[in-house]
Amino acid sequence: MKVRVMTPADVPACAAIMAETRLWQRYGVTEDQAARRFREGLAQGATLFVAEVDGRVAGFVWCEPRGAFARSGYIPLIGVAEAYRGMGVGAVLLARAEAFLARTSRDVFLLVSDFNTGAQRFYERHGYVRVGALPDYILEGITEYIYRKRVEG
Repeated sequence: MKVRVMTPADVPACAAIMAETRLWQRYGVTEDQAARRFREGLAQGATLFVAEVDGRVAGFVWCEPRGAFARSGYIPLIGVAEAYRGMGVGAVLLARAEAFLARTSRDVFLLVSDFNTGAQRFYERHGYVRVGALPDYILEGITEYIYRKRVEG
């Protein structure tokens, strides 16, 4: 597995991952919307990484060094293609994001939907602690849990 900086050529594969994932389907994300978000992020200088397995994009992670409270690292998006789940791709992407964000912050934050219990367990296994909740933040009836991890720079 190789992790590298995302390029515009990776956008279609990453957008497809989002569009095919139940989590983002529940939020109404389409492939076109996801592609637009990735293109805009890249154009604005956002830091995004992709994981490749056998030359194919297996997942992605978006890192914002001051995205949480204009002070701390934030991971707004992380996704792994269905075919690569359970193979450690998410853990490798998370570690890469944490290493990148640790250069400028002691903390990394992310949000996890209340119904996404698998992701909650994943982040807790990787040292994240639930520190708060945002009811009805993105969609009515769904609470977004705030997770935090201390990282070493």
